Amino acid sequence: DLRTRIKGVRKKFAQEVGFLPPPVHVRDNLELRPSAYRITLRGVVVGEGEVFPGQHMAINPGHIKTPLIGQPTTDPAFGLPAHWVDERQRENAQMAGYTVVDSETVLATHLSHLMQIHASKLLSRTETQELVDHVAKLAPKLIEEVVPKMVSIGVFQKVLQLLLEEQVHIRDIRSIIESLAEHATQTLDPAELTRRVRQTLSAAIVQQIYGPAKELEVIAIEPGLERLLTQSMVGGNLAALDPGVAEMLTQSAAKVAHQQEEAGVPACLLVPDAIRSSMARLLRRAAPRLQVLGHSEIPDTHLIRIGPMLGEAA
Repeated sequence: DLRTRIKGVRKKFAQEVGFLPPPVHVRDNLELRPSAYRITLRGVVVGEGEVFPGQHMAINPGHIKTPLIGQPTTDPAFGLPAHWVDERQRENAQMAGYTVVDSETVLATHLSHLMQIHASKLLSRTETQELVDHVAKLAPKLIEEVVPKMVSIGVFQKVLQLLLEEQVHIRDIRSIIESLAEHATQTLDPAELTRRVRQTLSAAIVQQIYGPAKELEVIAIEPGLERLLTQSMVGGNLAALDPGVAEMLTQSAAKVAHQQEEAGVPACLLVPDAIRSSMARLLRRAAPRLQVLGHSEIPDTHLIRIGPMLGEAA
């Protein structure tokens, strides 16, 4: 049942990301084909696809050459080449190495992926207040001292949204609040507070990207280009960066991130702390799955191994 699947997606999202998203409403849309669906967020379309009940999607996870009898398509969540196949072809597809899932799983996976991408938009004031109320039950003194006494609910929400924009889970809400308590006497700027919270969560952020590995292969920036980027910082942004350099950098980052993923290595760029957030914003559209870490976010317990370099050919 689709509604049961959706309930499971919301529950899994809450466990992984750290808050329960708003309810998902399912309704018929006579403007769409019977096999089509559309996913909207606050009235804006964020995803579309097509599923065929009774059929299975055989997704090519790499470069499988074995042909399939079925309708060619694209996996809506991750853009991988796929085929719709019937029950008779399902076993053949699995034997050939395809990932085979039913139509309900295709839709549920697409929804789950979009919820992860748009997590910061799903965290409204209502969800933020629910988090505050939840922590109040577990650590009433902590909340009483910090939110909203030291940090307003609005600033707290913005910090959480900035973390979510870069796919940082907020499960450890207690550590986030303790970090805010430590630094709120020095600044109430959400961007600066987020930077300091990220340092507090650095071990969890690295584990989220690399798992239990202690040696981290990272993408780096050629020293000359790195100096140019640092010199281009104006008011916390890369405002003085030449548009041509920005274009070269985004294209290079997207290419290298794809190569890392193809090789089964996390796509993670290591940069100086001063340019970390600006680089993350610059590269987000071109390389949405690329993670950007600052030097201070690498725990002392981990080793760094420099992999590909951006700007070497420039």
